[in-house]
Amino acid sequence: MSPLLQIVVGSTRPGRVGAPVAAWIAEQARAHGGFDVEMLDLAEIDLPMFDEPIHPVRAQYSNDHTKRWSATVARGDAYVFVTPEYNGSYPGSLKNAIDFLNHEWRYKPAGVVSYGGVSAGTRAAVALRSVLSTLRMVPAVDAVSIPFVGEKIAEDGTLVANDVMVAAAKTMFDEIELLRTGIAPLRPGA
Repeated sequence: MSPLLQIVVGSTRPGRVGAPVAAWIAEQARAHGGFDVEMLDLAEIDLPMFDEPIHPVRAQYSNDHTKRWSATVARGDAYVFVTPEYNGSYPGSLKNAIDFLNHEWRYKPAGVVSYGGVSAGTRAAVALRSVLSTLRMVPAVDAVSIPFVGEKIAEDGTLVANDVMVAAAKTMFDEIELLRTGIAPLRPGA
């Protein structure tokens, strides 16, 4: 069985382009062949604002939605976070979902796919990597940044990627696979 790569769709707003971006990156992950792929769409998961009475570092969850989210994330061996840039950072929905948990994220690699206008979501990616590192995740240096994303959405709602995007995705997945192999012994129970 291949390691499980979970793709986290960070935007939950109506009219978002995160879903087609995530669908495209999932196709690229499957084509890469190093992972089984699972989509985690935060709009469907529908977590409330963080509401656990005990800090997540203790993993003493009270709420059923947190227990489900914990079990889902714990299954993952690696992650790709798909994020837009909102006002120079990533969306609150993504921060909220990350903040619910702690140990479930540790010592696992993470890639970032950012999108936006002229900046391609790069400020969101930088902010997100800082949080991921704090959680002891290992963010891949290689990433996919998609500028002017609206121009890359076809009439049928799919993302039309160019060769640069495809090459960046392959490089990111190569690095995630390498990182996963290298840090796997650090994970509890390894």
